[in-house]
Formats: sequence, C-alpha cells, structure tokens
Amino acid sequence: VQLQASGGGLVQAGGSLRLSCAASGRTFSNNGMGWFRQAPGTEREFVAAITWSGHITYYADSVKGRFTISRDNAKNTVSLQMNSLKPEDTAVYYCAASRASTISSMTEYVYWGQGTLVTVSS
Repeated sequence: VQLQASGGGLVQAGGSLRLSCAASGRTFSNNGMGWFRQAPGTEREFVAAITWSGHITYYADSVKGRFTISRDNAKNTVSLQMNSLKPEDTAVYYCAASRASTISSMTEYVYWGQGTLVTVSS
C-alpha cells in the first residue's frame, strides 16, 4: 500500500500550487482522506480532510478559504488546491488515509505518504 504525494515546489507569496496524492496497492474509496503538514521544528498538523464520498470537507482555520481538498475515487486520488499561499504555509505536506470513512482525528490516519515540500517565498 502506497500513497504518493506530488506537486510541491517553490512559489512566491500569493501564488498557487496543486498537490496530488495517488494511492496504489488498494482502493481508498471507503476511507476518509486528509492532508497534513509539518514545518521544520514543529509538530505535524492537520490541514484538510474529506469524507469517503467527498461530500463533506473540513479545514484548519489557517487555510480555510484558501485551500480546497477534493478526491476522485475512480482514480484513487486526492488533491489539495492551495491558493493565496503565504510564507507560513511552507512545510512538507503529507497525504494520509484514515481507517474511518468520515472526518476523524489524526490518530485514525494509518496510511501515510512520503510528503512533498512546499516552499513559499515572501
């Protein structure tokens, strides 16, 4: 089972990036999916989550209105559209799959990708 995140890079403040996460080895169409991030010297934090159906999404206050999570169960992928990026968004971003089908706490996420680095310059 593998989650492969991609799409990270260097962008100026105010710019946009789209992260993608492709799952292989099994389908996650019945699992809630999420994005998390970890900046240097900090703990991993929640960014966004989406239920198995894609009908319900949930965001950290720091990204609400700027980031959008979506999923394509037919392709076994989940994406994170990031707009109006700020230097404080700089971090390694991880996609993860929850053992629950709905929005859940970080402890419920049992499958993790390797992370993709997002750097936002001021």
